[in-house]
Amino acid sequence: MTDPSLISILGVDLEVKHIPLDKPLALKDKAPSCVFLHEGLGSVALWKDWPAQICQALECEGWVYSRRGYGYSESIFDVRGAGKLQSTYMHREALEVFPALLAHLKITNPLLIGHSDGGTIALIHASQFPVAGCAVMAPHVMMEDISIQAITHARDHFEKLKPKLAAFHKDVDVAFWQWNDVWLSEAFRSFDIRPLLSKIQSPLMAIQGTDDPYGTMKQIDEIAAHATQTRLVKLENCGHSPHKDQPLEVLQALKYFSSSLGKIQRH
Repeated sequence: MTDPSLISILGVDLEVKHIPLDKPLALKDKAPSCVFLHEGLGSVALWKDWPAQICQALECEGWVYSRRGYGYSESIFDVRGAGKLQSTYMHREALEVFPALLAHLKITNPLLIGHSDGGTIALIHASQFPVAGCAVMAPHVMMEDISIQAITHARDHFEKLKPKLAAFHKDVDVAFWQWNDVWLSEAFRSFDIRPLLSKIQSPLMAIQGTDDPYGTMKQIDEIAAHATQTRLVKLENCGHSPHKDQPLEVLQALKYFSSSLGKIQRH
């Protein structure tokens, strides 16, 4: 895995890390590039070496990036005031920022792997752009009371969380409050991307833990109800981070899902 670097996307410096192929492959044998989209408090560093493990198992190259205000990407001025995220922030990321990033990296037909907010962004993007496949873990497609309760709990315990999060973000206050404030805002109560799901044409896989404090199984059941090609993976003894709580099961699911896509030329 290469060291992270900053690249300018729509005038904002974003932290990006490349995971190259272990060995050269003929163009016809190359699998789609995996692009990893992080959770609401995630970053390049918080993924740790999991993306590299997945890329090695799938025999593909990968890309990991930190959204604005996360990791070592450009910060946000007055994040709780004038710079506060709008309730449509995931739509803007999926439909404006992320396509510009893919174009800059010359990636076409990617395999998207998203967690939590990143899973939602992946779904929104896949509803409007062609992708090789979309694998999401603990995504949010609608608002639930359980989500509000968990995010309120995080807000109330931020001072305890802060030292742990500070290891993964250059400005931990920006990373935390941009996520927490928008999710607990009145405007976000009506968040619902279910109308977009039927527009997704690519293969889909949705993974959810039975013990996820941020969402119920209804989240991924609704994906399958609107996009009938969806393969559901429901994991026992698993919380909001399936790739951490049940890494072997998630790896096997991704290998099976990737193999079903076939070898697709990506450039």
